[in-house]
Amino acid sequence: MVCVRLEAITWDRLAERLADRLAGLEPADGGAWPRVGFDGAPAARPGDLAERVAEALRVRGRPSLVVGAEGFLRPASLRLEHGRRDAESYHGGWFDTGALWREVFGPLDPGGSGRVLPDLWDPVTDRATRSPYAQLPPGGILLLHGPLLLRHWFPFDLTVHLLLSPGALRRLTPETDHWTLPAFERYASETDPAHTADVVVRADDPRRPAWSG
Repeated sequence: MVCVRLEAITWDRLAERLADRLAGLEPADGGAWPRVGFDGAPAARPGDLAERVAEALRVRGRPSLVVGAEGFLRPASLRLEHGRRDAESYHGGWFDTGALWREVFGPLDPGGSGRVLPDLWDPVTDRATRSPYAQLPPGGILLLHGPLLLRHWFPFDLTVHLLLSPGALRRLTPETDHWTLPAFERYASETDPAHTADVVVRADDPRRPAWSG
């Protein structure tokens, strides 16, 4: 059971409040680039919130880069080794965490180049995207979004978890993807993102979010 105290808010106001908080965020490792994680199942649409926050930061004159973990899936030959609907593989083997460390977090280490690869693999074509690197200037903020992010010990300076109750997760997840639900159940049990994240946003009703402030 989630015991975090939440207050109602609109998505626009939430983005503004988060941008205000991020505007003064300093990297814990003394580097030049704060790193923020927007964690949530696809049904919670963490990428939408990351984009809203990026726009709010832009208005404040603070550069940012939105990166989706879905752009760092492993090749199908590895990702689907145990079948297309294996929840265990989805939980532990779908995302190329090594590439995320190398291409996204590594360049933002102290003394890094700031050159981040925004995506690596296209799951539709099952080929490398060949996207150009993006240069994040000093002080620019990485906004990484995706599912199951908090189980990898990524060096985030602030984490936001978009929380869905089990019923809402099932309701908002397309039936063709219900096979992933056991992975999120395990994630909730083992990682407990609702109590691990710095900020919690309940998204059971997409029209009426609430957050922990």
